[in-house]
Amino acid sequence: MSCTSQVLARPYLIRRVWEHKSKLIESFTEKYDVVRLVYFEQFDDPENAIKREKRLKKWNRAWKIRLIEENNPNWEDLYPGIAGSRPVVMPR
Repeated sequence: MSCTSQVLARPYLIRRVWEHKSKLIESFTEKYDVVRLVYFEQFDDPENAIKREKRLKKWNRAWKIRLIEENNPNWEDLYPGIAGSRPVVMPR
């Protein structure tokens, strides 16, 4: 399986994934055609989310793949499950 991963701490996850899927912004995900959300973690505290992001970015590829496969063995796109039927509202 070929995979490219991106580790980010982002608020508004649903909107952000939709932006990437729609290719509305030039970014890493557009360049490498990364459009599936296969793993995410939720935090109540942005500081802890950023700390976790920094830790994960230091992990090697095999560790990241193992983390994904422990939680999502088929690499299914998790976006539909978190987005549901809610429309994406873009900020003004």
